[in-house]
Amino acid sequence: MQTKKIINDGAKAVDEMVDGILAAHGDILTYVEDNPRAIVAKNGPRQGKVGIVVGGGSGHEPTFVGFVGKGLADACAVGNVFASPPPDPIMSCTRAVDGGAGVLYLYGNYAGDVMNFDMASEMMALDDIHVRTVLTTDDVASAPRDQREKRRGVAGNFFVFKLTGAAADKMMSIDECERIARKTNDRTFTVGVATSACSLPQTRKWNFEMGDDEMEVGMGIHGEPGIVREKLGTADEIVDNIMDRIFAELEAKSGDKVAVLVNSLGSTPLMELYIINRRVSQRLAEKGIETHKTWVGTYCSSLEMAGASITILHLDDELTEMLDHPCDCAMFQVK
Repeated sequence: MQTKKIINDGAKAVDEMVDGILAAHGDILTYVEDNPRAIVAKNGPRQGKVGIVVGGGSGHEPTFVGFVGKGLADACAVGNVFASPPPDPIMSCTRAVDGGAGVLYLYGNYAGDVMNFDMASEMMALDDIHVRTVLTTDDVASAPRDQREKRRGVAGNFFVFKLTGAAADKMMSIDECERIARKTNDRTFTVGVATSACSLPQTRKWNFEMGDDEMEVGMGIHGEPGIVREKLGTADEIVDNIMDRIFAELEAKSGDKVAVLVNSLGSTPLMELYIINRRVSQRLAEKGIETHKTWVGTYCSSLEMAGASITILHLDDELTEMLDHPCDCAMFQVK
């Protein structure tokens, strides 16, 4: 039995989605003439500014393309569903945002992305464009703490892109932009829970099976297995499970500040997300940790997967300044 999707042709879904995004947000976004999968901010790149290029597979919207705009990413290379973009759109993005101060690649730690972005970086060196890379590794569930470099990048991309984009918009050097990106990533922690699977536009079949009373703790955004499959709990029980795992790594003490992202994996409604956020707020307050700012909604999805993730960014004065710096993209604004 096929799943139901409002599409025309699974093979054309990504290109038609990009057309729709550009039609809706043409005041913010455009594309490179030689590559419609290379999306660029109209009001982002400029001479003397470090260019920020992000990218990855489609199906995670608004990650990645939704975070292109002034004060955020300057460009995004768009891949097929759950697949890395090939080197060509990455190179087109790089050329489009090069302002002579270097270009920084930001993307999740997945083998295909690493291979293709590295290939693009090597090609750009031949054009005398200096490129550096920072991988996001915020997914607590995907590897032990002493192997953090092996972890996946998931919803924490939101904070890494936001703060690094701010650094670049403030005309900081590529050394400083890279430092901010790495510092943000090191202080960002995410755990997700899935309650049902997703299906690809091309197949329209569930990616995996899950019982009606089950949940997957630590599920990846492509349907990768989590830490454990458990009986579905209440909202408070699920949040406590997630927060206990985050608190095991978060080195925040009473009086410290954090930023919070409560994220839908695709089909979880706002009602449930706000119920989740209620408990997140309680758990932080119990430890005397101040919530500086909270985002609730769909920011890093996995097509129509049901479930949610919680991301906590441990702030200091420098990171708070970057978080509060104005930005304007298709999906949100900070004024």
